[in-house]
Amino acid sequence: MTDAVNSYPGERFGLPEKGPGSIARPGRRIGALLIDYVAATLIATAFLGYDQFALPSEAGLSQFAPMAVFALLQVLFIPTAGGSPGHRILGMRVVLYGRPGWVGLWRPIVRTALLIVVIPAVVWDADQRGLHDKAAGLMLIRA
Repeated sequence: MTDAVNSYPGERFGLPEKGPGSIARPGRRIGALLIDYVAATLIATAFLGYDQFALPSEAGLSQFAPMAVFALLQVLFIPTAGGSPGHRILGMRVVLYGRPGWVGLWRPIVRTALLIVVIPAVVWDADQRGLHDKAAGLMLIRA
């Protein structure tokens, strides 16, 4: 059943239903997340090493290295490239909510911090915007 006010994600923002400029759908978002996390894990392993036989008590901070690299990739690429490597590979970009312009530096930091917490990222509104995007005043759209 469709709602007359908001029959598809992004309609109330004046975005198209499909194609460039439309709200990025969950499949692309999850795919980008996987690409970014695999890349972060590979980078962290290459530069910080990984001991597959270490006990959890011996792992120390290295167990958080992939997440730290993931956060760094998000914070660096969103303001400079318009999205993380995964976003850009899958044809998406992060934009300001309701107006054109540069996303700035603080918005990617807030978005990434909430993304790492996970819960805000899996709670969406009717426009398929995660709480992490809403809190930072951002939208993920198709490029």
